[in-house]
Amino acid sequence: MDYDRKSAVSSFYGERRSTDAINDNPATAGLGARQPRVGQYNARTTRPRVDSASSFYADRQSRTSQDLLNHGGQSAGYNASSFFDAGRQEPVKGGADEEEEEEPQAHSWDIYADFNNVGPRYSSAFGIGQRQQESGYHQIQPSTPSAEPKSEGDVESALGPVELVTVPALGPEWQRSELKSMSKSGKRELRNEERRAKWKAWNRGEIGLFGTKWFTKKFLVFLVFAICVLIAITLAITIPRVPALSFDGSSPLTAATGSFNESVPTEFNRSPANFSFPAYAEIQVDTTSNIIPLTFNSIEAQIWYPSTSMQIGTGYFGKKTLPAKSYPVIEMPLNFTYVATNDTDPTWVAWYDACKNSELYSSGVRPGVNFELILSMDIAGLPSTHTASTQVANAACPFELPVNYG
Repeated sequence: MDYDRKSAVSSFYGERRSTDAINDNPATAGLGARQPRVGQYNARTTRPRVDSASSFYADRQSRTSQDLLNHGGQSAGYNASSFFDAGRQEPVKGGADEEEEEEPQAHSWDIYADFNNVGPRYSSAFGIGQRQQESGYHQIQPSTPSAEPKSEGDVESALGPVELVTVPALGPEWQRSELKSMSKSGKRELRNEERRAKWKAWNRGEIGLFGTKWFTKKFLVFLVFAICVLIAITLAITIPRVPALSFDGSSPLTAATGSFNESVPTEFNRSPANFSFPAYAEIQVDTTSNIIPLTFNSIEAQIWYPSTSMQIGTGYFGKKTLPAKSYPVIEMPLNFTYVATNDTDPTWVAWYDACKNSELYSSGVRPGVNFELILSMDIAGLPSTHTASTQVANAACPFELPVNYG
């Protein structure tokens, strides 16, 4: 008897084997099943089984405990001290020896069956496996070629596509929206949407401009108002005003001097009838309305005789800066030049009488002359030229002809 494989409490798992080698009735060899023994254990085959730890419940037992050394006597029950220790106890698994069992069959459970497509099909969802040819898995052909010659069917199976019946069809790697977002137009749309979102958030006062929190719409309104006020104040200070002009009533024309006097000849001729002479017009400029100094880029003058509406002279004044809040006086250089058909022309006669020698008059007083002066002023800081005109009455000629002249 193999003490290393027999349990001393085998009655807990099945029929208890006797440790008596003489009275033991071994199983028939070759049958693979145990025959019931004749002897002291036959009477206990129909009784109900109880817990092996019956010694704890000795008063509740329906059978008498048997001791191998004291047949028919009452013992303390099944425990480790009441029986002969026959070796290690048999594990809890059917009461049979694992070494005596047969080898597992080839069709036993295979944990790799599902991975190798050889296991049974457990699901018939979506119509899978309803047809007869799909009742089982399709075997995947090995990737390495076999040394054995293949049949025509094997060659077609190896060349054709393999159907993975248990794997769903693979979808596209990128969604359409993701592909759209990676294109130039998609990126442009995303930037536009981001701008619109930021504009709406700023319009609601949730965020500020340029990544700040304080540059909200309310702050922008106050800022624009302040800028407009500053611009208005700046323009009020810097924009020049057109000055008012006035002439000296006692002597509006004065004799020219210097290089200008030499540049224009002084003469009166009867044939052909003409006259020319230089003169200065003293003009008083009112700059009290200006806060900063006033600058003239140029002043051009035209002289007209109002009685005949004939132009009798021109003038030009160059760039000049005048102080603000004052009444400066400028000398406008005038070039009187006129050509008539004969010496009876009213314009020529009027200016000849005004410029004759005073000794030719009995009273010693020469008559005055009238003219209109039109000035075109180009002022720095103004977009266009401005025109001013004035009427001069009874003006004295700035020079006097000799007594014997003409």
